[in-house]
Amino acid sequence: MSRIFKSPARYVQGRDVTGDIGTHVEPLGGTALVLGDEFVLGLVEDTVVTSLTGAGVDASSVTFGGECSTTEIDRIAGVAEERGADVVIGAGGGKALDAAKAVGEQLEVAMVSMPTIASTDAPTSALSVIYTEDGEFEEYWFHDNHPDLVLVDTAIVAAAPTRLFRGGVADALATWFEADANAQSGGDNFVGGKPTRTGTNLAKLCYETLRAHAVSAVEAVDRDAVSESVEAVTEANTLLSGLGFESGGLAAAHAIHNGLTQLEATHEAIHGEKVNIGTVSQLVLEGRDDAFVEEIIEFSLDVGLPVTLSEIGLDDPTRDQLDVVAEAACAEGETIHNEPFAVEPAMVRDAILTADRLGERARADRS
Repeated sequence: MSRIFKSPARYVQGRDVTGDIGTHVEPLGGTALVLGDEFVLGLVEDTVVTSLTGAGVDASSVTFGGECSTTEIDRIAGVAEERGADVVIGAGGGKALDAAKAVGEQLEVAMVSMPTIASTDAPTSALSVIYTEDGEFEEYWFHDNHPDLVLVDTAIVAAAPTRLFRGGVADALATWFEADANAQSGGDNFVGGKPTRTGTNLAKLCYETLRAHAVSAVEAVDRDAVSESVEAVTEANTLLSGLGFESGGLAAAHAIHNGLTQLEATHEAIHGEKVNIGTVSQLVLEGRDDAFVEEIIEFSLDVGLPVTLSEIGLDDPTRDQLDVVAEAACAEGETIHNEPFAVEPAMVRDAILTADRLGERARADRS
């Protein structure tokens, strides 16, 4: 199979770039539908619509219901079709962007990804993560096309809750470990081929950027400040992680995240927080050196990320609950099978238990 690398057509990042969105959207179409939840629309709608209309693009909005489900995607597609939209702009977090991507694909119109938080690597990808109406992971939808434009306003990102920025660091932290595992196993990536050296090395650059800048970037965001470290980590969370996971491939960390979503107790934890438990569990599963696993746990603590199951809502989980997680993580077609060895549910359960204990010990040492 061929090696393949794909990416969005354009990526724009910087302080206050929301006001320039019309300039970038105008070549894509003449009628735009802006999708976001009530809070996000209250935050950006006026600026976006003003910029779009100033560039000669008709604009209207629709409120996102909150879950990237097939029902919600179909509803929004109906609104877009009714209004004659030839550009769909998704604004907000990963689920809103994934819904907008699915609508753009369904209607064969241009799609703009406008994350207002740097909490996941969803903005740049050509896939949507589909959930049930109750928030349980269901499946991945792979799209033919990437977003035509990704626009990230770092002033908005820095003003968002710090927890979401931290979650983006966690999601991005998994990128290199998963891409590396996939490269070793010869697995496929998400764009229909084998990983290129470019995709794998962007994943590594993502990791190196986080290790160099994440702690100070979190401190800056905690004060609504945009520093060079915030710019670096926003790019890592969004662009490098997005390109790295998609063209590099996923492995155990995100599969374990998907398994954790099967337990209702984890639904209050955000995507990256669950992924971080998956990352440490992956390192244990792979038999990484104790010192390195501890180093990643310590980095997680420095950033303010969860390292124990109790921190994502699982206080003293039963063996049966962890078996549910492990079985789902090892389902046929899951990315855990991109690890360079055969993985069975019992191995995953025991890796999660071990990672949890290491996290408890590291947190106790700091108290």
